[in-house]
Amino acid sequence: MPDRWTVDTITEGKVAKTIDHSLLRPELTVDEVLAGCALAAAYDVASVCCRPLDVGRCRDALAGSGVLVGTVVGFPHGASASAVKAAEAERAIDDGAVELDMVLPIGWLRSGEDAYVHDDIAAVVAVARPRGAVVKVILENAYLTDEQKVRGCRLSEKAGADYVKTSTGYAPSGATMDDLRLMRASVSDRVRIKAAGGIRTLDLLIEGLNAGMDRCGATATAAIIDDLRRRKGS
Repeated sequence: MPDRWTVDTITEGKVAKTIDHSLLRPELTVDEVLAGCALAAAYDVASVCCRPLDVGRCRDALAGSGVLVGTVVGFPHGASASAVKAAEAERAIDDGAVELDMVLPIGWLRSGEDAYVHDDIAAVVAVARPRGAVVKVILENAYLTDEQKVRGCRLSEKAGADYVKTSTGYAPSGATMDDLRLMRASVSDRVRIKAAGGIRTLDLLIEGLNAGMDRCGATATAAIIDDLRRRKGS
């Protein structure tokens, strides 16, 4: 990969496979979810991230497309008991999800309950790992100090998570470049970084990649990729 991504060096495939197309808004109808799957398949993104109830429909709609199915666990507050999160993860995998974006217990991280936070993440990893599912831990950085963000990242890695993620997209603010750089510096190369909330343009996606991001949640998928096509004259 280049030292820095630019519009000139980045490919459509790289942009598309950075995007988890978000289908999490509570008011989406089933038809709107299926339309979102069709869009995700047409642009060949990395995954859709859908509501738990929609996993089976998305699995069927995306069969054979190469687009993965992801869903959320303990969303959006992270305040469910660990056993409930583990059961939610197991059901999601049974229904066809292969990526799980779980919210850690935000208030308990802020309270210094590190052992519980670690074990909460580990409970979901213990369900996911034997079945080949990826776990992304949402910190919800809008509510955290930098010290808490670093601690959340390190606890996530210690518990076996595959990604740490900035936000749910439902807090007062989402991903920032400073947070992406901080999170990248707080975990080993094994752990990847996902941004959510605010990556709505091609330029922001490229800036995020240069700050250490590996994936981003986006609803503006078509606008981002269409802009790249326009700027490359394709």
